[in-house]
Amino acid sequence: MNPLLYGILVITTTALMGSSFAVGKIGLAYVSPLLLVGIRFTFAGLLMALFVIRRRHPRTLADWLRIAIIGVFQSAGVMGCIFISLRTITASESSILTFVNPLLVVVLGTLFAGARYRAVQWEGVILGFIGVFITLGFHLHLHFGTWLGLLGAMSWAIATLLIKQWGSRIDTWVLTAYQMLFGGVLLFIGSFTIERPHLVLNTTSVSILIWLAIMASIVQFAIWFYLLHHGDPGKTSAFLFLAPFFGVLSGWLILGEPVRWPVLVGGVLIFAGIFLVNWPEPKSKEVQAE
Repeated sequence: MNPLLYGILVITTTALMGSSFAVGKIGLAYVSPLLLVGIRFTFAGLLMALFVIRRRHPRTLADWLRIAIIGVFQSAGVMGCIFISLRTITASESSILTFVNPLLVVVLGTLFAGARYRAVQWEGVILGFIGVFITLGFHLHLHFGTWLGLLGAMSWAIATLLIKQWGSRIDTWVLTAYQMLFGGVLLFIGSFTIERPHLVLNTTSVSILIWLAIMASIVQFAIWFYLLHHGDPGKTSAFLFLAPFFGVLSGWLILGEPVRWPVLVGGVLIFAGIFLVNWPEPKSKEVQAE
């Protein structure tokens, strides 16, 4: 792939990931959290389902159940936690906490999936968790939104491990579409059972919903999967550390959120930790010789 095109696509997809926190926080002035993400992912899932209608779909109930379970963690769990957390913490803090998920993947993968990681990856995990501690201000007096941000990261890590375990059984685009749809429907149900849903329809709220559903969901996923398919997955995944950077940047530019020094220093350490976790394994001398 052309290096310039690759760079533009990486910046575009990570900027869409990160900026959705600030845009979503604006949307909370018009729509309750779970209803907002319920509309976002149900709409996005339905649109993607139309695009993938001719692709190979699962033929067994077990595979459909796997898609639904991934949707529970990837769309409902992650996004539900993020958008509720935005009520009590800043978009910058929520984005940083959510994107510690690669660090949790290493820990959970070791404990429950029998995965083995190199020393440099464990160094990244340690560095990342030091960054989390600094981001939280060196104390344990945490906001409710802080716990939700971390719970969202945990849910994302679980979804990542499930996708790694089951993803080869299901077409990637079909999985993406229907896990969003299942997650969106579950968020809708959650909105009408555990919150008081409210929706103010005007130009601003509709624009936010369309942006989150199309640009920050469908377009962002499409670019990301394109990069994973046409580039080196290990090297591409390392650029995920740009997403929380754009989360902090958009929170400052769009919402005027002050960037406190613990968030700045802790964020840098978390980004460095994630980068080390995603550091590609060096090729053997035999492969290099070829």
